[in-house]
Amino acid sequence: MENLALVFVIIAIVVAIMIFFYFVPINLWITARFSGVRINLFELVFMRIRKVSPRLIVESLITAQKAGLSEITSSELETHYLAGGNVPTVIKALISADKANIRLTFKQATAIDLAGRDVFEAVQISVNPKVINTPSVAAVAQDGIQLVAKARVTVRANIAQLVGGAGEETILARVGEGIVTSIGSATSHKAVLENPDKISQLVLQRGLDAGTAFEILSIDIADIDVGTNIGAKLQIDQANADLKVAEARAEERRAMAVAHEQEMKAKSQEARANVIQAEAEVPLAMAEAFRNGNLGIMDYYKMQNIQADTGMRQSISGEGQEGTGEIGRRHEDDE
Repeated sequence: MENLALVFVIIAIVVAIMIFFYFVPINLWITARFSGVRINLFELVFMRIRKVSPRLIVESLITAQKAGLSEITSSELETHYLAGGNVPTVIKALISADKANIRLTFKQATAIDLAGRDVFEAVQISVNPKVINTPSVAAVAQDGIQLVAKARVTVRANIAQLVGGAGEETILARVGEGIVTSIGSATSHKAVLENPDKISQLVLQRGLDAGTAFEILSIDIADIDVGTNIGAKLQIDQANADLKVAEARAEERRAMAVAHEQEMKAKSQEARANVIQAEAEVPLAMAEAFRNGNLGIMDYYKMQNIQADTGMRQSISGEGQEGTGEIGRRHEDDE
């Protein structure tokens, strides 16, 4: 039992020592003191209690101190760490900006870092300008010929505009818009092919980097190709559309003519029916005249002779027996 108790005591002592050295990082304090960084041991203990990595803060302070950035304090780094910032990246950016004679304060660097931008990359772009290749931009000159252009945009980071400034997508969109405007204002595509630098000059004059996180240094036309003849294609499409409209109108007039013809045929049939109906009443009228004594037998024969003479003349003249009426047809039936 005594041995077991001794083992528990030894384990407890070891655990206590580990906890002590975890909350009291004496080795970090010694390293900081020998590196010329003045920091209190209790500050390291309080960092551990506040769940801040003392090693990260101490190593960042040592790096800044060795680079000549002695104005940075542990409290500022701890505050940035608690805000969710990347402390080593900020220190690297400040050192790089200081070596390149770029004015960048700790407050600016932390603001850029908390805004979600890579502050170290921004400083690198300020030192070494970045080249952005635009996608193919198609535009049509005034003579109807399409041109497809590609450009290379050389930009430099604008430290003062990194917070709240637009990114690369805005630069690409504005450059594409400028290329379309420049080509569209050209009277001929040949003039653009002869002097593509006019596109760059016109685009640069528009101040496309306003409100962005970059400063445009130059815009170079990398490639320009001749596309399709959009003007001729539009004229062909317009001609086809006009042809279809004309065909539709002609078909409409033809349909109206056919309808009118059918209407006239219907009226002709109606008139013919009226004539036949009127001729059908003639025998009834003659019978009524015979009964009333208004028509004699000799009158009837005279009328028959007249109709026969009329039919003969029509037959000789080639008109046939059309239009002789019901009486003439009945006379032919009697013969």
